[in-house]
Amino acid sequence: MSKRIVMFGELLLRLNPEGFGRLVQADRLQVYYTGGEANAGAALVHWGREVSLVSRVPDHEIGQACLNYMRRYGLDTRFIQRGGDRLGLFYLETGASQRQSKIIYDRRDSAFTGYSDEAGGWDEVLAGAGWFHFAGTAVAVAGRLAPVVARACRAARERGLVVSCDLNYRRKLWTPAQAGETMRELLPLVDAFVCGVEDAGAIFGATIDPGRPGSEQAVDVARQLAARFGLKHVVVPLRDSQSATANRFRALLFSQGQIAVSRTYEIPYIVDRVGAGDALTAGVIFGLLEGWEPQRTIEFGVAAACLKHSVPGDFNLVSREEVEALVAGDGAGRIQR
Repeated sequence: MSKRIVMFGELLLRLNPEGFGRLVQADRLQVYYTGGEANAGAALVHWGREVSLVSRVPDHEIGQACLNYMRRYGLDTRFIQRGGDRLGLFYLETGASQRQSKIIYDRRDSAFTGYSDEAGGWDEVLAGAGWFHFAGTAVAVAGRLAPVVARACRAARERGLVVSCDLNYRRKLWTPAQAGETMRELLPLVDAFVCGVEDAGAIFGATIDPGRPGSEQAVDVARQLAARFGLKHVVVPLRDSQSATANRFRALLFSQGQIAVSRTYEIPYIVDRVGAGDALTAGVIFGLLEGWEPQRTIEFGVAAACLKHSVPGDFNLVSREEVEALVAGDGAGRIQR
């Protein structure tokens, strides 16, 4: 299968106070450029894959700075359109201990909402590619893009690409009813899907028994989603939050009838958890492209997500060797000399 992966979604500007500072006390903000698909793409590039981003950014200095940032980490930006007045952004306040993290979105009428596939369609973008990926946020910020995503998925399938989607549900962007109405139309065009247990219940009406262990609930959800939408692969993340800075994390992969559950990682000190879900998605995509069996694939994805919690910013800048070392049990954090 071709190495090139195509990612469609919004690119964003992230602004946050330094460390664990609050927005109301900040007199300076750190700058990162991000986006769920770009986050996953950056990890895949770091592991040796070629990734093309498809998006739209303003034709001014902020848009250029965003492109420069993507190129810095090896992402292909030739299919990113220029236009519109503003780059979507969000403000992040990183929580600590019992104080939750908080995100404030400012994404309305961003440049991405004006993306159009009318000029060249998807022929050039998908030529020679082997995988197409998008997240639910791509249509949450602009409902008019749902037909664009559907056309992309159909074009990808016609060319033999694998199509994946991370639901990436954000209640501040749309309601469960809105998400369900849109995603029910798109999921029959998808091969691999990432979705949490609670979101599956609220958005798709999946049957959940809260009295059962989390892994058993995840198995039920994965099987229900796979049967309902004809999915080949379903990933269900399982996070247990003791506080804003201490979590347990694992995940389940349903892959063409096989079930694989990863080990559980204790994460006692979180530097930055934003992008951890995208790191999991990237790890699973990588494993499936490599042709690994389900257990190895989900172990790699969860280890990648675990390591992301230690990296500031949204990109998971860890090597394949670092991920595989953690999978093998080397998680002591000793200095490498």
